[in-house]
Amino acid sequence: MSRALVRLLGILWLCWCLASVGEAQIEYLRYKDPKQPIVTRIRDLMSRMTLEEKIGQMVQIDRSVANAKVMKTSFIGSVLSGGGSEPLPRATAEDWVNMINEFQKGALESRLGIPMIYGIDAVHGHNNVYNATIFPHNVGLGWTTYIRTFNLIWYLIIYIAQGSCHLNHFACNILGDPALAQRIGAATALEVRATGIPYVFAPCIAVCRDPRWGRCYESYSEDPKIVQEMTEIIPGLQGSVPANSRKGFPYVGGKTKVAACAKHFVGDGGTTKGINENNTVIDWHGLLSIHVPAYSDSIIKGVSTVMVSYSSWNGVKMHANRDLVTGFLKNTLKFKGFVISDWQGIDRITSPPDSNYTFSVQSSIEAGVDMVMVPYKYDEFIQDLTLLVKSNIIPMERIDDAVERILLVKFTMGLFENPLADTSLVNELGSQEHRDLAREAVRKTLVLLKNGKNESAPLLPLPKKVPKLLVAGTHADNLGYQCGGWTIKWQGFTGNSDTRGTTILSAIKSTVDPSTEVVFRDNPDSEFVKSNNFEYAIVVVGEPPYAETAGDSTTLTMVDPGPNVINNVCGTVKCVVVVISGRPIVMEPYVSSIDALVAAWLPGTEGQGVTDVLFGDYGFTGKLARTWFKSVDQLPMNFGDPHYDPLFPFGFGLTTESVKDLVARSTSAAVNVRACVFTIMITLIIGLYLSGMLVIVTLGIKFIIFFK
Repeated sequence: MSRALVRLLGILWLCWCLASVGEAQIEYLRYKDPKQPIVTRIRDLMSRMTLEEKIGQMVQIDRSVANAKVMKTSFIGSVLSGGGSEPLPRATAEDWVNMINEFQKGALESRLGIPMIYGIDAVHGHNNVYNATIFPHNVGLGWTTYIRTFNLIWYLIIYIAQGSCHLNHFACNILGDPALAQRIGAATALEVRATGIPYVFAPCIAVCRDPRWGRCYESYSEDPKIVQEMTEIIPGLQGSVPANSRKGFPYVGGKTKVAACAKHFVGDGGTTKGINENNTVIDWHGLLSIHVPAYSDSIIKGVSTVMVSYSSWNGVKMHANRDLVTGFLKNTLKFKGFVISDWQGIDRITSPPDSNYTFSVQSSIEAGVDMVMVPYKYDEFIQDLTLLVKSNIIPMERIDDAVERILLVKFTMGLFENPLADTSLVNELGSQEHRDLAREAVRKTLVLLKNGKNESAPLLPLPKKVPKLLVAGTHADNLGYQCGGWTIKWQGFTGNSDTRGTTILSAIKSTVDPSTEVVFRDNPDSEFVKSNNFEYAIVVVGEPPYAETAGDSTTLTMVDPGPNVINNVCGTVKCVVVVISGRPIVMEPYVSSIDALVAAWLPGTEGQGVTDVLFGDYGFTGKLARTWFKSVDQLPMNFGDPHYDPLFPFGFGLTTESVKDLVARSTSAAVNVRACVFTIMITLIIGLYLSGMLVIVTLGIKFIIFFK
């Protein structure tokens, strides 16, 4: 009996031990269990992490200093590619996937196996990668999203007086296309994921108030309402936030989406004289009304991260501004994702930069920066932050807040379940579907500023069949100029060999009739032009590529020999001038000699979008989302300023119809007049009512009746 009892007790004890071990094993795996709530997984993982492991999560390093050993031993939380940082020249999607997986395997071999997150700038498509689709820069994409009621009324009166009453004039003025931004975001996400990358430093939601700023082309508009609407790119990148999601929490909808980053918080587009990284002098009300609204919208749409600006607000560096980063962004706007610094952003808290790195580390972390884009000297950053915590200068609660936010994004995007990239999406990179979308975006971003030296003789659309035409200018056959900065390299490139695309010259040659002779000269003299009996000329000029401070300009002039090309060509033959630029540039001296003028901004790789509208396959619909100045002496000058006297005002843009529509309309002109007048009257009344301008309704109706 006693033996049986002992045996029974032994069995019970063994069962208890096995159960305890099993329970402990289940507990140990809790943060890796996707069935657990994210908050439970974060809490479990945080309870297991050492200070060294937590600080490692706050570090982002450039790929050039990363390897599997560094990822494992320093517990690095993130790696990035800076502008032009690539595995090898003309790297394929597979090359990118293989490199990133090597870094990830190192991270997964660390004690807790926390995956790293790889980030890259994808500000107009997957712009660092060879063969990717390069979309137009943001400066063009702001084209028609918002037109003020006052402008609409003025345009209505002008169009009626000119007898140019076509419904399409008004549809493009009062309707925007944020859906286009969302589609571009979705295409970009697919191409980024094709290379194994789950995180992009986009969109830039700066409100550029001075075109002298070298990053103005990264901004959608001078108008905060347009920038707000264009945050619709975030659901394109990340996916649409589910209806039951809590405000401020990040969202990434699966393996075909990426974590986005709203940047640069806050006021980067309002610096004095447009000087990059300078001081934005504006009161609290001005900051809230101009520079903050797009961040509020981005947070509602579930943006995962926010990047801090190099600039200052009223003398306080944003990377050290606790009131705005923690007090306003995190506490007031309820942002729950993580805040990341810009490239060496904390170094620039001091002047000169990096003169007191320990102070910079302390100031930025106390301000609320969660992840630091170091990007090289990670050992120094880790040592300094560790010392600051152990010395009780930075509280452990601040470190925990940062790491919890970083882990929230990683868990939300499924990085723990799918840490390694695969090659299943490689065919998405530069796909024809995405190039067709980019081509559509190009033709919609073009703004027609002049069409004919008199209204009765428009030059556009151009005929495709003529004996001989001239294409001139430095930008006609230069893919690098066409794409601008942040393309393949940080500052962009020149020529046609760094990536794949279609130049404007190539697009012209493929669009015109086979019998048309296309002659190209980048800088023809006037005698050459006179002696060749050209039917017309297409002149393509503008700015060279640039990025950030290198693009700051006090003169805003086109690159030489642009002025000479315009004078030599347009003084001799009918010409359309296409301006390739990241912002309005000085054009007033040349406008009188030009027959037609087109702002093409920085269209990217799909030059066929330009010829689509030049030759009338589609009509011009774009409107200026920025004011086009007469002289740089007027700057800064934005819509509503007391001294507002532009060459072309905000919201301006002539429209044309496609050749097909022109033919169709000519057969039904009489029917359209009555319908158009009625539509204008209703639109005018509604517009006036909404803007509180009912006092003018009677005058507007009388004007329409008189015209009829």
